[in-house]
Amino acid sequence: MSLAAYNPIGFIPTINAAAAREFYENTLGCTFESDDDFALVFRVGPNKIMLRIAKCPPFTPARYTIFGWEVTHIHAVVTDLTAKGVQFLRLDSMPQDEQGIWQAPSGAAIAWFKDPDGNTLSVSQHPG
Repeated sequence: MSLAAYNPIGFIPTINAAAAREFYENTLGCTFESDDDFALVFRVGPNKIMLRIAKCPPFTPARYTIFGWEVTHIHAVVTDLTAKGVQFLRLDSMPQDEQGIWQAPSGAAIAWFKDPDGNTLSVSQHPG
């Protein structure tokens, strides 16, 4: 049996569940489902994929992107999130436009931002 037939579940750590809920629900617009001793549960995307914001002890955020959203109009999404207070990252090693969007050699457009715990998230638009 192949796991390709099943929906994935995303996991993102948090040490501040209240701040994480505010950010993922109100700033990013994820659909809140539940809160228990272990995680905040959201549903995201057209297939309502489960995203668990796991309640953890203090941790050091990864230095790379841990979760992202594929979008169809990245400039509009970045504009909307910026208006909601999201600050997009400026990376010295990558040329980015005025909104912080990088054009990859593949033609993909990517912008990065952090959640309240310092986890790096992204939005990206892919050609085709």
